[in-house]
Order: sequence, then structure tokens, then C-alpha cells
Amino acid sequence: MYGYNRLAGAWIPLWIPSNGLNILPSYIDYFHLTPATTGLNTASLWIGGCIAGVTWGKVTDVIGRRPALFWAAILSLIAVALQTAAQNITMFVIARIVLGFGINASGLSGPAYLAETLPLHWRGWGLGLFNDLYYVGGTTWTLLDSLAGGLIAAGVTYGTSFMESTWAWRIPSLIQGVFSILCIVIIPFIPKSPRWLLFQGRREEAHQVLAQTYSNGDLASTVVLSQLKEIEDTFEYEKNAGETLSVTQIFKTRTARKRVLLAISVAVFSSVAGNVIAAYYLGSMLTNAGITNTTRQLQINIILNAFCLICSVLGTYYIDSWGRKMTTVISTVLLTIFLFLVGALTKVFGNSNNTSGVYGTVAMIFLSQGAYSFGWTPVLFLYPPEVLNYPIRANGMGVFQFFLNGAGLLIILTMPIALFIIGWKTYMINGAWDIVMLIVILYYWIETKGKTLEEIDELIEGKKHSDVPDLEQIIREEARVEKEKH
Repeated sequence: MYGYNRLAGAWIPLWIPSNGLNILPSYIDYFHLTPATTGLNTASLWIGGCIAGVTWGKVTDVIGRRPALFWAAILSLIAVALQTAAQNITMFVIARIVLGFGINASGLSGPAYLAETLPLHWRGWGLGLFNDLYYVGGTTWTLLDSLAGGLIAAGVTYGTSFMESTWAWRIPSLIQGVFSILCIVIIPFIPKSPRWLLFQGRREEAHQVLAQTYSNGDLASTVVLSQLKEIEDTFEYEKNAGETLSVTQIFKTRTARKRVLLAISVAVFSSVAGNVIAAYYLGSMLTNAGITNTTRQLQINIILNAFCLICSVLGTYYIDSWGRKMTTVISTVLLTIFLFLVGALTKVFGNSNNTSGVYGTVAMIFLSQGAYSFGWTPVLFLYPPEVLNYPIRANGMGVFQFFLNGAGLLIILTMPIALFIIGWKTYMINGAWDIVMLIVILYYWIETKGKTLEEIDELIEGKKHSDVPDLEQIIREEARVEKEKH
């Protein structure tokens, strides 16, 4: 059960081989794609995501986090069937909108579920891996990364690229459904969110889940009892303060608005930081850099995903020691530097036959994506559910998803045009924006590492709503006592 708590969320959504498809000649030729229709095909995911953002939060609150994940997987599976069978661009776009809805529904419910269910010392790892595993291929939603490639996605797309029929792109589309099926099979066997259970008045079930995740089933554990009381005290305070699960709650108070703005900042910044260029238009980037061969582009895509996976897991490893804020700052500083270098090298060597210059540009593309993956990939779905308290967590994640998709939609529609018209200058503009973004993060973000979801209230509201000592302090004390016994 404990293992499922850590991993189930990472399986919830789907793999979407978008950047690989955008390289395939059979895909481009079948739909007679232009820069505008390429953007539409890709952006259709964000359209569905925006719809999910404004509707699925309430569903998640009413039926629960676990059932919401289940039905999101069902919707995604239906969309996979439609996309695989697409006969024209209209059918393909409709399928992608439904797929975007299902994936974003998972991306809304999944982080809320993991944040509320994982024990304190595994929350960083669990929610970090939720997004990291997209590079493997069957991971979280990440519409800004949008599961855009993944090792499986990149590998399968490379393998089918040698086919001349439409199965070159239909097979990668079909294989997406494997991960939805896995979710549908696994979800009934994972526990429900203890915080959702407690809010519904199901105290004994909540107690049982906390014992499973914190102490291998020991209901009398001091850590378990302390966490249970801390949640109960906080819920009692919130109910007495008149906080409800309504959508309007996210706007009612200054602290609620601050929480939502923190979540929105993650959504917008992660979308415009610079990775979307490679996530969906790697082919255009490589063409601008002087690498035009399709096979070579697909091979680079596979290697890039492997590299990004390593970087994202490394960032997740440090996220609890360095903190969410500092990890993101380091990631953004490095990304900014590398984006400027990509722009400069593309300007100088993009249309040249200088092999060293061309591969130097590719190296900078790799480093920029690695820098993004180190911080933004694990932080994306970790930070928002941490700063949103229970009454606004599901609906707040809906707002987060809406802005994430809205920003992604804007970038996806404009990026192919920008790359086509201004080329290397696109990277320079992106780097300049990242500097502004960095200043806001340093000034506005709070640090949430080492705090339970209820203890984060003190950082935002100025006070904790329970007299229970901080859980990390209790865990350390228990570890000290246990060490002295041995």
C-alpha cells in the first residue's frame, strides 16, 4: 500500500508523443500541416485542459480524489481511441481536446491526492517523480512538458518513423492507452486521501490511511496521532472561519488570493520559461541549428529525453534539502544563460556548414532543457498543492490548470510563427523574460520544505491552527529515542 501511495499518481495520466509526431513526415503529409495547423493540432490539448481546469475541481471535491483520477483515465482512454482512428484534422483535433481534458483532470486530481496522502518525508519525492517520469513515457500530465516526448514516446516514434503508412503516427497514438489501462486497473487498490476522508467525517478510515503511510499500519504511533490531530484542528479552524469548498472561496480572503497567485505563478512561469520550444518544436529548433535529417532529429529526441530524465531526478533528489524555491532559482538561472547561448549560436551557425558550431548549438539546447528539468519539472506539481489549503486545493488546482493551459496555448500557437519569422531572436526574448521571472520568484515565493500541509498555513497566514508540535520535530525526536535504544 505504501508503495502504491508513492507511485500510483505517476501512472495516472498519459504519454503524448507530440514532439516526435511533429517530426514525422507521414503525420505532416497526412494532415497537410502548415505552421498554423501544426500549432492547432498541438494546442488542442490545451483547449481541453482549460475546460478541465474550470470544471474538474468541483468533481474532485465531491466524489473524492481517487474516483476523480479513475474517471479521468477513462476519458483519456476514449480520447486515445478517437485519436488513433482519426480520418481528418477535425477528428484529430477533437480527440486531442478530449485527451487534453482527461490528462488535465488527472493533473488536477493527482497532485491533490499525492500531496494529501504521502507522508511528509516522501511528499517531495512523490510529487517530484509525478512529473519527472514523463521523460520515461507514462507519467503525469505536464501539459507544459506535456509528456511531450518521453523515452518510450521518442523510442516508439523513432521506430515507426520508417513506416510509410499512417501507422507511423497511429501506433504512437494507440500506445498512449496502455497507461490509462494501467491506471484503471491500479486505482481501486490505492487508499483514499486521508484529508478527504476526514473532511467527510470518516475519521477511522483516515486514521487507517495515515497509519499505513507513516508507520506501516501502527495506529498508536505518535507521528500518526499527531498528524491526525493537526489535520483535525486545522479543519475545525477552517470550518469555524466559514471556509467552504465553493469556487468563490479562492477569492474570498487575502491569504486565499495569495495562495492562488502562488499557484498561478508556477503555471505561467513554467509555461513560458523556455522548455516548450523543445517540448513541441524540437524539429524546428534543430532545423534552425542546421540539422534537417528526420532520422537524426528523432535520434536526438531520444537522447534528449534520457538526459532530461537524469536531470529531473537529480533535482528531485535535492529538492527537500535545498528547498523548492532555491531549486527553482538555480534551474531558472541556468536556463536563462543557456537560452541566450542557444540564440547566439543559432544566429551564427544556424545556416552554416560548420559542424562544430551546429553541434555546439545542439549541446546548448540539451543544457537548456536539462536546466529546466532540474528544477521546474519536479516543482511544477509539487509547489501548487502545497501552498493551497484544503478548502481551495481542488478548485485552486483547477485555476492552476486553467492558467497552465492558457499560457501553454498562447506559447504553442505563437512559437512556430516566432521561430519561422524571427528565428534565433525567439531565444533572446525568452531569456529576457526569464530574468523578470527570476526576480518575482526570489521576492514572492515562500519555502515549504519540511512542513506538513497544515504547517504551511503559518508561512502564509502568520499562524498555525493546531497546538501540535511540527511533525518533523516529532519524527526527529522519535528517531533519536529509537537510536538510543539500540
